Amino acid sequence: MISRRPTLAGQLFALQLAIIVIVLVAVAALSLAQSTATFDRVEGRRVAALAEQLADNPLVRAQLDEPAPREALAPLVQTSQTQSGVTSVTIANARGIVVSSTNPILIRGQLPFGDPRVAEGRGWSGELRVDGSRELVAQVPVLGAERHNLGQQLGFVMIGEASPTIWQRARNATSNLVIYLGLASLVGLIGSWLLARRIKRQTLGLEPREIAGLAEHREAMLYGIAEGVIALDPHHRVTLVNAVGRTLLDLPEDCVGKSLTELRIEGRLRDVLTGSDRDGQARDEVVLRRGRVLVMNQMDVTKDGHRLGSVTTLRDRTELAQLERELGSFRSSTELLRAQAHEFANQLHTISGLIQIGEHDEVVRYVDALARHRESLDLALTSRIHDTAVAALLMAKSAQAAESRVQLRISERTSLDRLDPADSADVATVVGNLVDNAIDAATAGDPGWVEVELRQDASTVEIVVRDSGPGVAAELAQEVFSHGFTTKAAKGGERGIGLALTRLVCKRHGGEVAVSNTSPGAVFTARLTVGEPAMSSSKGA
Repeated sequence: MISRRPTLAGQLFALQLAIIVIVLVAVAALSLAQSTATFDRVEGRRVAALAEQLADNPLVRAQLDEPAPREALAPLVQTSQTQSGVTSVTIANARGIVVSSTNPILIRGQLPFGDPRVAEGRGWSGELRVDGSRELVAQVPVLGAERHNLGQQLGFVMIGEASPTIWQRARNATSNLVIYLGLASLVGLIGSWLLARRIKRQTLGLEPREIAGLAEHREAMLYGIAEGVIALDPHHRVTLVNAVGRTLLDLPEDCVGKSLTELRIEGRLRDVLTGSDRDGQARDEVVLRRGRVLVMNQMDVTKDGHRLGSVTTLRDRTELAQLERELGSFRSSTELLRAQAHEFANQLHTISGLIQIGEHDEVVRYVDALARHRESLDLALTSRIHDTAVAALLMAKSAQAAESRVQLRISERTSLDRLDPADSADVATVVGNLVDNAIDAATAGDPGWVEVELRQDASTVEIVVRDSGPGVAAELAQEVFSHGFTTKAAKGGERGIGLALTRLVCKRHGGEVAVSNTSPGAVFTARLTVGEPAMSSSKGA
C-alpha cells in the first residue's frame, strides 16, 4: 500500500500549529517566570519583615537567655504562624540549636543557614530546603537590648513560606491565563487554516511535488531549445533568461532581477525588448548586439486584462548573414549575366533593324560606339581597381544600375590595390550592400546616378557611395544601421539586414559606417582596416 503524502495545505497547517504550540509554551513559561519573580519579591519582603519583627520581640530576647526557653516561646511561635499565615516559624539560640519551631522535627537540631554570614550576625533571605521541602525564608539575628547583653547575638529567627508548585504558580499567575491561551490557540488555528487556503489558491491547487515538476520541466524546456528566451516584468526587470539568451545578449550570470538600465541595455535593443516601437503587431525585428545579427520577436503577457510582462525570443542570424555575404559574389555574377543578356538583346535588336533597313554604315558606327563605351568602362575599373573581385562586382552593379535607368560612376579619385582574399570578400560585401541601397534610392530621381569612390592607404580602405536619391531622414541617421534598415525599408517600413550586415563587417575590421545628407541624396562612408595590400599580385595582374 502506497502511503499518501500530506498536501501542501496540510503541511502548512501542521507547521503553523507547531509554531503556535511553541509560542504558547513560551508564553506560559514567561508567565510562570513572572509569577515566580513576583512571589519572590512580595513574599520575600513579607517574611523578612515578620522575622525582624519577631527578633525585636522582648519576650524572645528575654527567653533566649534562660536555660529552658522552649515552654515560654512555643505559644509565641504558634501565634506568629497563625496570625501571619506563613509555613514555618523557627527560633534558635546563639549556637544555632533550634529551641522552638512550628515544625517539631527541627527542635534540638541545627538550624540550616542559607548563608554562612548569618552566623556572624548578618540577615539573609532566599530559597532554602527545610525538612525536604523548599521554602522562601528570612533569617535574622536576635541581638540583646539590655545593659548586660547590649549588642550581643542571642540567637536567630527564621520564618519561611513554602514555594508554590508549577501548577500553583500557573493558577496564581492570572485567573484568565487559560482563557487567553485558549483564545490565542483558536485564533492561531483559524488563521493557519485561512493562510493555507490562500496559498493553495495562489499555487493553483498544485502540490509541492507538482510545482517542483513544473519547475524542472520549465528548466528543461528553456535550456533545451536552440533559441534564446528572455522575460521581463512590467518594470523592465529580467525575471527569466536561458543560457542561449544570456550568450546572445552578452548578459552577466547574475542578470536575473536586474533592470535593463542596470544592465546598460539602451537604444534599439531596449525598444525591442520593451515593445515600445511596436505598432500592435508581433513581428521579427533585426538588432545588432556586440557583433551579432539578432532576429527578435517580443510578445506581451497579460492575464485578466493586466499586463504581467513580456517574453522575447532571440535567434542568431549572424551565420546566415555570413552566408549571404559569401553568396553575394555568386548573386552579383548572376545579376551581371542577366543584365548583360538583356542589354545585348536590345543591342542585337537595334543592329538587326539597321541591317533590315539597309543602313550598313550606321551599323558600323553603332558597333564602334558600343565598343568604345565598354572599353572606357573596363578601362576605368581595371586602371583604378586592381582587386578582381571588387572590380567584377562593380561591373555587375553597373549593368544592374543601367537596367534601372541609373548611371553608376566610378570616382576619378578611386584607387584600390589587390587585397587579401578574406579582406576582398568583406570589402565586396560592404560595396555591394551600399551600392544596392544607393541604386534603390536613386531610382526615385530623374536622372538617377550613383557614384562610388574607393580609397586605400597602408592599413585602411575607405568606401564612399553617393546617390541622387531623397536622402535619409534626420531622425534615422543615427539609428539606421542598428535598426538594420535598407533604403527599401526606409520607404516601405520593412526591415532587412543589408545595412546591419555592413556595419557588422566594418566593426569586425575595426572600422565604422556612417551616413550624411547632401544635396541631392545621401553619402554613405565606410572604413575598414585591412592587411597589407598584395602589390606583387597586382602588378602581375
